[in-house]
Amino acid sequence: MYAYRKPFTAATFEGLSFIGVDYKILLIVAQVLGYALSKFIGIKLISELRSNKRLLFLLLFIAVAEIALFFFAWVPAPYNILFMFLNGIPLGMIWGIVFSCLEGRRVTDILGIALCASFIVSSGVVKSVGVYVMTSWGVSELWMPFVTGTLFLLPLVLFSLWLQRVPPPTTKDIEQRVERIPMSKEDRIKLVKNFFFPLSIIVLFYTFLTAFRDFRDNFARELWDSIGYEGDASVFSTSEIAIAITVLVIIGSLFYIKDNLKALFAYHSLLLLGTVVLGLATLLFQAGLLNPFLWMVLTGFGLYICYVPFNCLFFDRFIATFRIRGNSGFLIYIADAFGYVGSVLVLLYKNFGQANLSWLNFFIYGAYVVALIGILVTLASFFHLKSRHKLQNFNEHLYNEQ
Repeated sequence: MYAYRKPFTAATFEGLSFIGVDYKILLIVAQVLGYALSKFIGIKLISELRSNKRLLFLLLFIAVAEIALFFFAWVPAPYNILFMFLNGIPLGMIWGIVFSCLEGRRVTDILGIALCASFIVSSGVVKSVGVYVMTSWGVSELWMPFVTGTLFLLPLVLFSLWLQRVPPPTTKDIEQRVERIPMSKEDRIKLVKNFFFPLSIIVLFYTFLTAFRDFRDNFARELWDSIGYEGDASVFSTSEIAIAITVLVIIGSLFYIKDNLKALFAYHSLLLLGTVVLGLATLLFQAGLLNPFLWMVLTGFGLYICYVPFNCLFFDRFIATFRIRGNSGFLIYIADAFGYVGSVLVLLYKNFGQANLSWLNFFIYGAYVVALIGILVTLASFFHLKSRHKLQNFNEHLYNEQ
C-alpha cells in the first residue's frame, strides 16, 4: 500500500507553489484530507466488513489509487492536486481490511507487529525506490509515484491472494481473545458511551502522534537534508530498518503475555517509554550531546513504539480485556479519522502560522509537545482502566453470587 501513498514525498517539487502555499504541502494536505475522509467512512465500512468481501475491496481500492496517480502525472499542476486527494481516499481503507484478517487470535501480537514493522520499513523503502527511479531512470517528479506504484503491482496481487487464504480464528483464539464480529450502529454507539473517557484521551494523544509521525514521514527528505545527509537516498531505508527491528523485538515480546489486562498495561509502559525517549533524545540533540543520525533514529523509535500499538495491538487487547462485542477496526478507524485531521491542521499551521520556522526546528518543538501530552495521557489512561477493570470484576462477582 505504501508504494501508492508515500513515493511522491521523496520529491521536493522545488520552486512550485499555488495560492501562496508550497506545492508539496498542498499535495500532502490533499492526500491526507482524502485519507482522513476515508477513515471517517471506514468507521462504518470497516466495522461492518464481512470476510468474503475483503479481497475484492482490497484490490479495487489499490487499483483506484494507482489510476489516480496516473492522472496526477498526466494532468498539469496545480490541477493535478485533485488526484492526490482521490488517491488518498481508497488507500485509507487498506489497513482496516488487512488487519481484519489477523485480529482476535492468540498470535495477533506477532502478526500485528510484523505488519506494523513492515509499514515502518516500507515508508523508507518506497522513498528510496522513488529517488532511484528519478536519478537512475530519469523519471520526472510527477511521473515517479505512478512508476513506483506499477513496480509493486504484481507482488501486491500475489500477497493479497495469499492473505485471503489465512484460516479463521480457532475456538481457542475466540476463548482467549473474544470473537470478532461485524458491528451494528447500536454496537458502535454502546461501545463509545461505555468507554468515552479513555477513548477520548487516547484519541487526543493519537491525534498529536499521527500529526508528528506524518510530518516526520512526509518531510523526511527535508529533515535529513537539514542535518547533513543531502542527496543520500539510502538513509531513508537504513534508519527505518534499524527502528523497525528494534520495535519488532520489543513489542513482539508482549506476545508471551497471555493475560490480556497485563498485556494492555504493558502497552501503556511502552507508550511511557516512547514519549520519554522522544523528549530526552531531542533535548540531548539540542545540547549537542547526540549524533544527528542517532537522534533521528531515536525519535523514530520513540514515535513508533507509541504509534504501532495504536494501529492494531492496543485495541485488540483492549477488546479482549473488557470482553467487548465488536472488532478492532472500529476503534482503529475512530483514532485514525481524528489523527489525520490533526495531521492536516499541523501542516496548515506550519505553513500559515510558522512559515519562517525551519522544518528542523518545527520538528524539534513538535517532539516536545508529543512527549508531554503522551506522558499525561498514558498515566491517566492507565489508572482509569485499572480501576475500571476492578469495578467490572467486582460487579461480575456480585452477579455470579446472586
